[in-house]
Amino acid sequence: MDIKQLKFLIALDETRHFGQAAARCHITQPTLSMRLRNLEDELDLVLVNRGQRFEGFTQAGERVLAWARTLLAAHDGLFAEAAACRGQLVGSLRLGLVPLSSFNPVNYIQGLSGTYPELKFSLSSLSSDEIIARLGNNQLDLGVCYLDHVNPNYFEFFEIGETRVGLLYDNRHFHFEGSQMSWEEAAELPLGMITAGMHYRKSIDLSFRSRGLSPQPIMESDSTYQLLQAIHQGFCCAIMPLDSGLEEPIEHLSFMQLPDASVLAPLGLVMRKTEPRSAIAEKCFAEARKLFGVEVSAE
Repeated sequence: MDIKQLKFLIALDETRHFGQAAARCHITQPTLSMRLRNLEDELDLVLVNRGQRFEGFTQAGERVLAWARTLLAAHDGLFAEAAACRGQLVGSLRLGLVPLSSFNPVNYIQGLSGTYPELKFSLSSLSSDEIIARLGNNQLDLGVCYLDHVNPNYFEFFEIGETRVGLLYDNRHFHFEGSQMSWEEAAELPLGMITAGMHYRKSIDLSFRSRGLSPQPIMESDSTYQLLQAIHQGFCCAIMPLDSGLEEPIEHLSFMQLPDASVLAPLGLVMRKTEPRSAIAEKCFAEARKLFGVEVSAE
């Protein structure tokens, strides 16, 4: 058994496709299949359900996969720790973020890149529940999510602050007077919204319902990029976070303030407490504390 076999197994889990897993690992599909069969032979277990295409993992495969993630995280953590002992931070920060929030990740990772030039970044857009699950499975190093369901026994975190929102629109297609509009006026507009069920969307829906309003969005998406595309083309407006970078001068995009507009749960940066926890996670978490002026409490 070697570390590459574990990487192949994890790549198959993440792509759910033999060809795509092989391409990600820069090997041929027959080589991937052969190396995985060698791993099965060594463990004397069938790990993968095979047909004409990938059909999932066996029950034993799922259990081995969990160990593979832990071993690979420990392997990467070893090299990151060795680099940290040399005063370097080498590797990739895996950062999960809720799709819409008042946190601008570019400011954060630019600062980290200036301090640690060899550090790379992998950003994933996920729900708060998915972020917590992936932190727990060591598939992420840090997460930016809402804190109402974060268990302090298993995760270390600090608040970034509330997420204030406003109406984002393209001023080539929509024209409004003044700098603020009411929720009643916003409810009459063609609105694009993040997919129902996500934390951000629940707060927006509650803001409408508390005023006796039930707008019917013309478009829903779990992609911020698709919402911005629709706004640029004049298909809709959207209630988006302030302090996220979008309120900076961008050609044709404008914000209207909404009264008492914020997401209910506080937003925070989260890191797992338990091992394995890499030097990358710890250093980047500490840098974020400095960025937000958060003091470390004495325990």
